[in-house]
Amino acid sequence: MSEVTDIVDDMIAPVRVLVFDPRHEARAAAVVWQRELIRFGKDRTRMLASLVQPVLFLFVLGVGLGSLVGQAPGTVRFTTFLFPGVLAMSVLFTAAFSGISMVWDREFGFLREMLIAPVSTTAILTGKCFGGATVATAQSLVMLALAGVVGVPYAPIMMLQLVGLLFLASFICTAMGLVLAARIKQVQSAMPMVQLIITPMMFLSGALFPLSGLPGWLTVLTHINPMTYAVEPMRAIVFDNLAVDAATRARLDPGISWGGWTVPVAVQVAIVIGICLALLGIAVGRFARTE
Repeated sequence: MSEVTDIVDDMIAPVRVLVFDPRHEARAAAVVWQRELIRFGKDRTRMLASLVQPVLFLFVLGVGLGSLVGQAPGTVRFTTFLFPGVLAMSVLFTAAFSGISMVWDREFGFLREMLIAPVSTTAILTGKCFGGATVATAQSLVMLALAGVVGVPYAPIMMLQLVGLLFLASFICTAMGLVLAARIKQVQSAMPMVQLIITPMMFLSGALFPLSGLPGWLTVLTHINPMTYAVEPMRAIVFDNLAVDAATRARLDPGISWGGWTVPVAVQVAIVIGICLALLGIAVGRFARTE
């Protein structure tokens, strides 16, 4: 009997139980992040197509509506007012498509290969979000370089702040794309769903119009839209660097008010960070249940 027990003991292979290692998780997230950069760098058509829409909004829609609105001496040009909103819009679809590309990864089997790797789903999706946000932010630098054309000064501190806010806005859209990708199983359904979600967020963010003087129902919709809290800080930072009088500032950049209390820009940025973390957590939970 003891000989049989010894034989069975010899046949049992040792099992190594993996423990949580932050460095290992960070390396995994970095690999996913790097993959997003490589994929985007090889897609020249996607780069060009993603820049066409914001350029049209800024120089065609902006100039066209500017001629209709008119400009009084000493006031802000309409294209100058429009610049922060168009800058935010330049990252929306690129970031959202980076998140929704998980549908392609699922269809071609790459997603399952990632999920069975000895890393957490949180590390994979975090790398995906950072990759999508980095790609969208880097692409928006082309729009940022056009600031002087529309009368926005090239203030170094302002530019760095705008880049940081663009990254947060991109992170929100990428994480939202991941939340959608957890439920969408077919590539054909991905594009219409992104358009259905992102387009209303774009138009209800105050990117194309001031938040002052809106009807009550539109004010409510803009205040519950997460992108409003990403767009408004950009506009506030731009207007801080413009020479405008108080009346013009109040009309074009009134800020966000809750029951008469004007929400500080720092609080708005904190809300955006909280939304980023919440959407990432929802995406992780959904992928953990569906895959």
